[in-house]
Amino acid sequence: MAKILVIGASKGIGLATVKRALDCGHAVRAMARSAGQIPLRHESLEKVTGDALKEADVAAALTGIDAVIQALGVRAGPQMIFGPITLFSKATRVLVPAMEAAGVTRLISVTGFGAGDSRAAIGCLQYVPFRLLLGQAYDDKTIQEAVIKDSTLDWTIVRPGVLTNGRRSGRYRVLVEPAQWRNGLISRADVADFLVKQIDDDSLLHKAPVIVY
Repeated sequence: MAKILVIGASKGIGLATVKRALDCGHAVRAMARSAGQIPLRHESLEKVTGDALKEADVAAALTGIDAVIQALGVRAGPQMIFGPITLFSKATRVLVPAMEAAGVTRLISVTGFGAGDSRAAIGCLQYVPFRLLLGQAYDDKTIQEAVIKDSTLDWTIVRPGVLTNGRRSGRYRVLVEPAQWRNGLISRADVADFLVKQIDDDSLLHKAPVIVY
């Protein structure tokens, strides 16, 4: 079992990942600005209040860690449309050198379908609403992916489709090849299941799969 740092652990995919990692027997350090509000208690859970944009906070959180799961998110609202959104790229520019300096090599990072080279797989009918509603965030996630790919880390980038609050099913598809990439639904619980599996699985090192049902 590993000691995992989950960044962005207070809600959404991050919180689901903390739950799943604990269920699988891992020790978890859950980092978020509102870590004290994480509604979980477990003997293997350490809650750390920290800002993903602050070098000192990230460096301190990496002490004794075997792998990092980066699951950042931004609140829905006008900023999603009008921007600017820079959280994903700025936080990753803090995280990557901190991991390299600390000798923590395994990074599993959540972006999304439509980031990086998966943008070319968006269908014509989906492209306009995608750009209108998510364009600002996904432009920044594309930069985030480039920072990760340029690093020396053992990275896996995970690109979920449209997120739901459904239960964990384990019946999702992992689309590795660009010709397979498509959009679709997937629950946050199943994204978390996939992320935690990557801790002990190196078959997708330096890959950026899309995961959907």
